[in-house]
Amino acid sequence: MKQNQRGFTLIELVMVIVILGVLAAVALPRFVDLSSDAKTAAIQGAAGALSSSAAINYAAFQVNSTNANVVRLSAAAAGATLAAKMASWDTKFSISTDLACATNSAGSTGLVTLSYSGGAAANTATATIICTG
Repeated sequence: MKQNQRGFTLIELVMVIVILGVLAAVALPRFVDLSSDAKTAAIQGAAGALSSSAAINYAAFQVNSTNANVVRLSAAAAGATLAAKMASWDTKFSISTDLACATNSAGSTGLVTLSYSGGAAANTATATIICTG
């Protein structure tokens, strides 16, 4: 009496697993590019830190404008300070601004654009600067 066999043999299953493992090891790194995500997160983090520090500085200015800890902040000065720090990171980081705060412009806002030109596409982020005059 002949028995019907069902299913796959152990050798067939092992061969499929090996083939899938080789394909995953070769193809997966081509689809996953974590370096561009890291660069985007770094530039967005720097922009967020700059916006946050400008908001804290403006809040301190509003509480007491003669406070010695308040920095008379202009977007150009903030961008230059950040650019000096970024030069040690990577020469592909750059900063541009659309505002230089005047002495009577407390409360006005300006934008500082941070960008990273490395990789296939440039990553940019924008920080909002609140002038303290």
